[in-house]
Amino acid sequence: MLTLPHRPYRIAAATALSLLIAGLIAAVLWAILAAAGDSAGTSRIDIPHLLRMTSIQAGLTTVLSLGIGTAIAWSLNRLRFIGRDLVVGLFAAAIVTPGMVVAFGLISIWGRNGWINQLSQSLFGVTIDSPAYGLSGILLAHVILDGAFAARILLARLDAIPANRLKVGQSLALSAWQRFRLIDWPTLRGSLPGLGAIIFLLAFTSFPIVLLLGGGPANQTLEVAIYSAVRLDFDLTGAVRLALTQIAVCAVVILLASALTPVPAALGRSAQPAWRDMGLARLLQWLVLILGTATFLLPLLSVLIDGLAGGFGRVLAQPSFWRATLTSLLIGSASALLTLLLALGLALGRSAAATPALRTVLGAPAYAYLAVPAVVLSLGFFLLVRQAGMPTGVAAPFVVVFANSLLALPFAIATLGPPLDAIVRSRGKLIRSLGINGYRQFLTIEYPLLGRDIGLMLALAFCFSLGDLGVIALFGTQDFQTLPLMMFRALGAYRNNDAAAIAALLLIGTITAFVGLPRLIERIAHAPRR
Repeated sequence: MLTLPHRPYRIAAATALSLLIAGLIAAVLWAILAAAGDSAGTSRIDIPHLLRMTSIQAGLTTVLSLGIGTAIAWSLNRLRFIGRDLVVGLFAAAIVTPGMVVAFGLISIWGRNGWINQLSQSLFGVTIDSPAYGLSGILLAHVILDGAFAARILLARLDAIPANRLKVGQSLALSAWQRFRLIDWPTLRGSLPGLGAIIFLLAFTSFPIVLLLGGGPANQTLEVAIYSAVRLDFDLTGAVRLALTQIAVCAVVILLASALTPVPAALGRSAQPAWRDMGLARLLQWLVLILGTATFLLPLLSVLIDGLAGGFGRVLAQPSFWRATLTSLLIGSASALLTLLLALGLALGRSAAATPALRTVLGAPAYAYLAVPAVVLSLGFFLLVRQAGMPTGVAAPFVVVFANSLLALPFAIATLGPPLDAIVRSRGKLIRSLGINGYRQFLTIEYPLLGRDIGLMLALAFCFSLGDLGVIALFGTQDFQTLPLMMFRALGAYRNNDAAAIAALLLIGTITAFVGLPRLIERIAHAPRR
């Protein structure tokens, strides 16, 4: 029988944090519902059209991302080449790559004045219709990010196939198709519904990509419509109705997803291939991998090239850029630290809980963001601030930090929870027999083993905050803006060179933090103590 160390203080702290998060989310929902009840005005927003449009693009994104992700994972699982770990890491970075950076990269390549049209004009004297705007552009940007994310997750499932099963398949001389049908597909099939639910939610609640590439009201989604209703039209009645609609749909998807197989975390290194196909299958794998990698890389490379060639000097000379950079770094750091405190408190309490019911209660509030996305959360806080009579500018930094922490909290719990559970369950009896208290347990056992996981969690939280536009969109002012908001305003003012430089700096900062923070924290955690 498993005997866990007695840690009532951990459980009490996790309970308090869960109640705090649940109370704040309840306050946000109450503010939205109260505004809905008090609103006597009318709104001309066509909610059925927006719901239909949002569902169509999220559904198409899910189907395309799963199909493309499966093909890329299949190819990577079979191929061995120099730089394979770099390609795997590139697809893992898709989860933190800012959506607005990818959207800007697509505009740079496929836009009316993009690379493709410039080449076509110089060679043939004609221009082509841009696929970077409207539904096609939204789908392309979403599939680039979500397809890469799906590929990394599914590759982890293929890497986890037992070696003895592969040996049996090789002894039977299975062809590439036979192996996929008999070995790979049964392994992947269980993860596809849960992964599809996550991708659907990510696409359904997408904000910056649709805002930049939507191309007009015909392709608006609920998130963008909420922003437009509040920021442009100050139509609180319509915004509240849209928010309630979005919450209802997201809640239904989450309830359906909770019954599905959990999606494994997969941001570490990939195992080297143990099975190599030959002939036509191998040629197809190289083709899929080259096309998939190029499709993901080209928008990012275009952002870097345009940023370097366009206006680094001009942007760096602007005091507003440095203020926005400092604001982004401070908010990102504060959000990451707050996320770490919340995630550690909740995960430590859950790992000490002996009953599944208590573990569920302690962990549930951490996933509130999935049901109350960024723009909806921001709207709720906006209404609370208005009802409290507080100046928006005073409350804005605190709201943005906390909202960004809630955004990252589900991923933080998914990162820290499983290793903490494994540590406590594998060493619980030893900890009890030695009489180690909770503080010493964390300092001498858990923290050294969690170094890289804590670094990864901090990197995820920092990068999510650094690239977020959904929360700051409603609270940003001329005196309080982050780099994504500054980039969005530069695009709105047709200062594309400034936007390119900011996008390049955002991309560099995000990738640097995602790669460097886990290694730094792991080194600190394993440093000798005197």
